[in-house]
Amino acid sequence: MSLPSLINSEEGLCIIREHKLHEKMIFLSQSQAPSCRAIIFSFLVALCCHGNEAALVLPNNETVPAVLVFGDSIVDPGNNNNLNTIAKSNFPPYGRDFEGGPTGRFSNGKVPSDLIAEEFGVKELVPAYLDPSLQLEDLLTGVSFASGAAGYDPIAAKISNVLSTSDQLDLFEQYKTKIKSAVGEERAATIISKAIYIVVFGSNDVANIYFGTPIRRTHYDFNSYTDFTVSYASKFLQELYGLGARRIGVLGLPPIGCVPSQRTLGGGPNRDCYKGENQLASLYNAKLSGMIDSLRTSLNVPGTKLIFLDIYYPLLSLIQNPAKYGFEVTNKGCCGTGLIEASILCNPLSIPKSCPDASKYVFWDGYHPSDKAYKILVPIIINMHLNEFF
Repeated sequence: MSLPSLINSEEGLCIIREHKLHEKMIFLSQSQAPSCRAIIFSFLVALCCHGNEAALVLPNNETVPAVLVFGDSIVDPGNNNNLNTIAKSNFPPYGRDFEGGPTGRFSNGKVPSDLIAEEFGVKELVPAYLDPSLQLEDLLTGVSFASGAAGYDPIAAKISNVLSTSDQLDLFEQYKTKIKSAVGEERAATIISKAIYIVVFGSNDVANIYFGTPIRRTHYDFNSYTDFTVSYASKFLQELYGLGARRIGVLGLPPIGCVPSQRTLGGGPNRDCYKGENQLASLYNAKLSGMIDSLRTSLNVPGTKLIFLDIYYPLLSLIQNPAKYGFEVTNKGCCGTGLIEASILCNPLSIPKSCPDASKYVFWDGYHPSDKAYKILVPIIINMHLNEFF
């Protein structure tokens, strides 16, 4: 679905309406939907989407030369494929709705970084930096350094033997050297300063580290653990800025307690949302957003854009109002039984039990949203914050 048709659809309207309501703490009845259409009509006129051209009309005739991505499995397109880790997805049924099959994306189709690059008119897919078949054009238009199971908490990467935040920044420095050698200092500097940077960490810190092991829980309560992880987020963002990043979007945490595997593990016999995880995620988001505001002010350098991107309420809207967005199942993933399977647990043996149509499911596996869910969420979130990037 193209962005204009999406936003003009009931799905898009519901997300925009409900997201804004959460921000302003007011409630809008269904009868007000027509007025929402009127409000966004002029916005729709400015949008277009065809081929690889930008789905967005960027402010001030700006262009985006590249999309560079740091994070976890939400935006890992295959960096973990050649790592000695169990956090992988380069096998069926992953990629079953992706042209070419499994790539290491933790999805039945695309991941958010691919869709973000499409929205900004850069390219259709953001490849893994560690992909051995990477070409120069891939480098110049952006890559992903993300690694499934990584987190701001340094223990996350150590436990899973994946790329830590520091490892990802080291690869970015290596990337900068490569493009300077290929196109020269001036063009490389333009790519680095004008690129859109997407940062996605935190879910593993909550679900796998704090609630999944006793390592942190015995020493930190909710308040101190969120302080701890947000301090690492601040350190990462300052280092990324120091390496030349200027347009940085930082995704907050989703309602992690509502993903299928966490319902199974902590939602009781009815598999309700795991309240503790959602409480921790909400507290984390509030502190992350505040830290980003403070850091933006302290940097105070013209052209620097540091933006908190809320995913919590847009995804919660899909979960709580599935029929409005064309979904039928919200509490199970499509893969296998849908109760727990993710990564190596979602494997070829899961295929006979997997759902026939992933587009009816908000979640593809026990942890990750489906391709359809991403295609609804990403354009809406980007458009909510578009002007903040420029």
